[in-house]
Amino acid sequence: MSASTGGGSREWRRDDAVPLHDLDALRDGVIRYGRQQTQGSDAEDIAVALYDGGELIAGASGRTEFQRLYVNYLWVDADHRGQGVGGDCLRQIEAMALKRGCVDALIETLLDDVAELYEHLGYACISHVHDFVPGFTRHTLLKVWQARD
Repeated sequence: MSASTGGGSREWRRDDAVPLHDLDALRDGVIRYGRQQTQGSDAEDIAVALYDGGELIAGASGRTEFQRLYVNYLWVDADHRGQGVGGDCLRQIEAMALKRGCVDALIETLLDDVAELYEHLGYACISHVHDFVPGFTRHTLLKVWQARD
């Protein structure tokens, strides 16, 4: 379905017809707009990864912004889980964030046992949404290192 506007034409695209670079542009546009509203974003990507014999076995990534570490992903290869590697990854990325001046860290999970692990590592649950997806609760946890200014 097209609709003419002036000299151009409009076209709705759906699902796989939307190129990946346009999906990236949508995400980037929302982020850019939000940061313009806050005036003064200091967002910077952050990541740490653990390798064994050149093979990736664990890692964490996210961003630091407004004196907060936002952990987007924390992953440990199945063969290395239960050995403290996830906690080590989290401590590594937290140390990097502290050097950047962060005063707290935010992380989310859909798994109850992982939320308990984060709590054991000093995080406190600040919200949870039961059945965020069927059978799973969305846990949002915060770890505070020092009071905000």
